Amino acid sequence: MTVIRHFRQIVLWPLQLMPLKSGVQVQRHWESLEGLGHDNRWREVRDEFDVDPQEFRERHYKEFITFLPYVQRFMHGASVGQESPSRHGEPSMRVFRREDVFGVRVVYDGDVAETFQVAHVDLYFFLDADVAILVVELYADNISLERAQETLFRFGRAYPAWWTATGEGGNCPKRVEWLDAAGAVLAASDYERKGDYLAHVAKYRTPYLAAHWQFLLKPLALEYPGQTAVLRYRQLEHYRMPLMTYLALDDPNELTRADFVRIARVTRPGPRDTPPYSERSLASFESEYCDDRFWGREGENFSGDARLISTGSMLAAVGRHGDTFFDGRETGMFGQFRHQYFLLFLIAHFHRAALLSMSDELAVAMNRLEIDDTESVRGFKRTIRQSMEIFLRFTHRYWFHEVSNQELARTMFSRLGRHLRNDELYHEVRTEVLDMNNYLDTDSMRRQALTILRLTVVTVVGLIGTVATGFLGMNLLAAANEPFAYRVLLFLVVFALTVGVTLYSVVKSKPLADFLDALSDERVSWRDKWRTLTRAPNR
Repeated sequence: MTVIRHFRQIVLWPLQLMPLKSGVQVQRHWESLEGLGHDNRWREVRDEFDVDPQEFRERHYKEFITFLPYVQRFMHGASVGQESPSRHGEPSMRVFRREDVFGVRVVYDGDVAETFQVAHVDLYFFLDADVAILVVELYADNISLERAQETLFRFGRAYPAWWTATGEGGNCPKRVEWLDAAGAVLAASDYERKGDYLAHVAKYRTPYLAAHWQFLLKPLALEYPGQTAVLRYRQLEHYRMPLMTYLALDDPNELTRADFVRIARVTRPGPRDTPPYSERSLASFESEYCDDRFWGREGENFSGDARLISTGSMLAAVGRHGDTFFDGRETGMFGQFRHQYFLLFLIAHFHRAALLSMSDELAVAMNRLEIDDTESVRGFKRTIRQSMEIFLRFTHRYWFHEVSNQELARTMFSRLGRHLRNDELYHEVRTEVLDMNNYLDTDSMRRQALTILRLTVVTVVGLIGTVATGFLGMNLLAAANEPFAYRVLLFLVVFALTVGVTLYSVVKSKPLADFLDALSDERVSWRDKWRTLTRAPNR
């Protein structure tokens, strides 16, 4: 039996946050979270860099210098920035942590249970992005390869996709329990409550999330019609959460190609000599998903092999237990996996989540548009303009094609972005925003052109009367010596006729404009010109 000497799994769950205040572009959800008082288990994590210089560790330093300067400012803030003076140097990323969860007990088929230690339960917020990412890191020593594969396959599921004949959630653990420091159960899963999941979808048209995940996010609450919680969220992607895993073995060469495929594709355990997919579909597996620069090395200076695997939704590090290069807690691959590689994975999935959130907002704006309602049209225009501004700020603040000049970090980030199709998603959202913005600009120009056309027609019509009555300053009617009442009546009659002619000219400005256009065209005969005028009222 192959034993994993140290198993570690980090689950990331990107979520879309609902706006706190309508019409406000920058929603600082963490401020509302901090204001909830005793109902809130989350506490902001003190920046590891905000310590006495004598306590600053080499791991922190290595993590910092891995990234390019603009990424450093994104993660840790800076003394200069684009925010107002009251928020000078505000970091773009904030981390909150709950300290009451110390372990998790996972029950598998056959009522076999495994208890894992929980290193962190963190919630990441991002400035000017209505996105939060829940991060759960768990670990255990000396577990079987089969149990590790089973945990990777089953643990990070927000809800069941189906149910077995005995009523258990399909592909989910039989039970998940969050444990406190004394081992007492804080919350448990409810995958088996099939009726609750079905009724929630039928009633609200949104998935119901497992109870233990809802507990972990409190006081944030799942969004559905009638939800009154201040902080609300909803699902952005697939119900299987992206994850990272670290596997340290006595000899990583014990793993077969089928084992690596199951780890990369996060499938259930199976025969170790038979891959879960056809050989044809796996022809480019190593070149597409594996980084083998540290695998199969020769020489006495190398104590073991190490392989990195990235499929977009999975990032895995596999290597030799006890090897300083792979297992080093400070500057070895273990330390890098928990920090540098974690941040690479986090940024890539934040990019995807933010773009999906913006695309969703555009779809919501379109759904709310009622072209016959003036107020709805006005609100739609305002929303699209704001979406354009938000997208521009996202591009200049967060959209990184490169995060590091170090070859391995740069390669891993590029591979993650490619498998997640982030570039394609970015250009898709950009096209949607620009198309809607161009439509608004075109519509505005059309309305302006139409207004100018109507004013031109009214001016032409009014010009005739102005010239006819004002020629040489003549007064056709000498009413200066008439009684005052007569002059007032005459003024009102002329005023009414003028208003009537002007209004009629505005109403018929389009047909009259067609007539004036035909009148100025020398290629059109006089008969056709007059025919244009006679047809005008029927158009």
